[in-house]
Amino acid sequence: MTGAMQLALLVPLAPLAGAIVAGLFGGAIGRTWSHRVAIAGVALAFAVSCVIFYQTLDGATIDGTVYTWLVSGGVRFEIGFLIDRLTALMMVVVTFVSLMVHVYTIGYMADDPGYQRFFAYIALFTFCMLMLVMANNFLQLYFGWEAVGLVSYLLIGFWYRRPTAIYANLKAFLVNRVGDFGFILGIGLVLAHFGSLDYATVFAAAPRMSAATMEILPGTQSAVLTVICICLFVGAMAKSAQFPLHVWLPDSMEGPTPISALIHAATMVTAGIFMLARMSPLFELSDAALSFVLVIGAITSFFMALVALVQYDIKRVIAYSTLSHLGYMTMALGASAYSAAMFHLMTHAFFKAVLFLGAGSVIVALHHEQDMRRMGGLRKYMPITYAAVLIGALANAGFPPFAGFFSKESIIEALHAAERPGADFAFALALAGVFVGALYSFRLVFFAFHGKERFDTSAAAHGHDGHGHQGAPHESPWVITLPLVLLAIPSIGAGWTIGTVLYGSFFDGAIVVAPGHPWPAELAAQFHGVWAMMLHSLTTAAFWLTVAGLATAWYLYIARPELAGVVRERFGIVTRILERKYGCDEFNDWFFAGGARAVGKGLWKGGDVAVIDGALVNGSARLVGLIARVVRRFQTGFLYNYAFTMFIGLLALLTVWLWLWRDAPLG
Repeated sequence: MTGAMQLALLVPLAPLAGAIVAGLFGGAIGRTWSHRVAIAGVALAFAVSCVIFYQTLDGATIDGTVYTWLVSGGVRFEIGFLIDRLTALMMVVVTFVSLMVHVYTIGYMADDPGYQRFFAYIALFTFCMLMLVMANNFLQLYFGWEAVGLVSYLLIGFWYRRPTAIYANLKAFLVNRVGDFGFILGIGLVLAHFGSLDYATVFAAAPRMSAATMEILPGTQSAVLTVICICLFVGAMAKSAQFPLHVWLPDSMEGPTPISALIHAATMVTAGIFMLARMSPLFELSDAALSFVLVIGAITSFFMALVALVQYDIKRVIAYSTLSHLGYMTMALGASAYSAAMFHLMTHAFFKAVLFLGAGSVIVALHHEQDMRRMGGLRKYMPITYAAVLIGALANAGFPPFAGFFSKESIIEALHAAERPGADFAFALALAGVFVGALYSFRLVFFAFHGKERFDTSAAAHGHDGHGHQGAPHESPWVITLPLVLLAIPSIGAGWTIGTVLYGSFFDGAIVVAPGHPWPAELAAQFHGVWAMMLHSLTTAAFWLTVAGLATAWYLYIARPELAGVVRERFGIVTRILERKYGCDEFNDWFFAGGARAVGKGLWKGGDVAVIDGALVNGSARLVGLIARVVRRFQTGFLYNYAFTMFIGLLALLTVWLWLWRDAPLG
């Protein structure tokens, strides 16, 4: 094993070591040392990731095997790493956000009895995500894919005494199993048609497979790569919460706020986006699959943003915002703008983590109150949290010069330039989503931090900072505010790297764009720097729609707050549809859960009760009893009865024998 590979191996193993120590020995070493070892492991992973990232800037790439699990039929099943600039960027983002969440957790979970267990879970979650992004083969990708799903189940249901938390983690687990079924089918098709699970081998052979077909329905031929790509995307639809497999993500808010930030910002939900970018050599050979990705992303982006407008739970507003932004990333992938999707993934990780952790700071200050109708006027009590959330909201809405502006604007431009079925539809919804995004972002800010104070002073008096201090709501301790400040900095400045990361040659060799899709290169040629981009944005519809969204939020929630309720009532049917989240949960409960219950009841009534118990068990007993009652009548003790019975039996046997041999030749 080379020195570079050994260095790379430290990145996932350091958080794993922290998880093992905190999880197995947390009771012995205590709370303080549990969080120290977990944070030390993630901090080491972040430091090494930065070193590796710096090395990739000089063109260094790692692609090798760490361990060969087995060899079967010439196919090698291995654990290995592929570290190029795409992977290195994800490693830095994942470990940095995870490190901030770990530090934040010290304050947020200070009074929780499951303190050590939570640190073990989040460190383990970081290990699983790193194994996913560092994989150089489909086997390890699938391991990381399933592992983050498993640990997310544990984290969402961390407060396992709450029925809502148990319902939420079971829902997340089952919905992700639906997507994972498609994902494993895609990997199986890759193995069947390419004879390998190694990325490099599969990507090199992909152009030769572009004309290959397979028969799914009798008499119908489908392109092999299209089927593979759609199956892989079904996995991403669940993991990255795309319609209609998005329903698990808002309910995942039942978990503690730190894990909400970790899942929604930089890890689990971005795994699908990263996977599609990594699979660009396959997707670029199937326009049908890319159009499918494009349309699904557009639907998710706009319609989930609308739901955020009617939510009052501060964490659910941000959750639906995450769904919308994941839709933007998916649209970019469908438009062959993989670099734009990854750039937005990076900027979104920072400002969405700020929003979630800022919401958690508010929740702690108000004794775990999450309803924005019981907040208001908090900016004078929590100035640092307010400033961080405001920066996150500005970046989330896409205001220049904040990070979200550069990545969001780039995606909209890519959709406008794309020449692909579904691109016009996606562009229209993306543009409409800009207004909605600014509206719900500042609805949250104005509801929680501006206006009159609506919180209960007696309840707020129980707000704590991890040290038992009581009184009116006040700023959170440094272990909560420091991560907010450190995440707010890249929420402002990360977008300024657009010239290098997006329009430079940063992803060359890691992301493939087919020559028949020239618009990403054309957009790069039109880029003239960040200042020119910001000046140009003043003439675009996207900028003025963002301003309009902010102005509308200010008018409805600051200038004329009584109008918000009037508007809500005027749009009665629309409001009810949005409050019910388009009826997706009801449909799933009726069709899938209800259907499963109906099938189970049918199998119970028809199979267990009627067939097994009724026919086989009780029926066989009744049959034996019937035979016994008949036979008993011949057991009289009289000789003539036995002779008569023997005569009748002989006659019956002769009759059967003659019937069986009726066609046999004589002699």
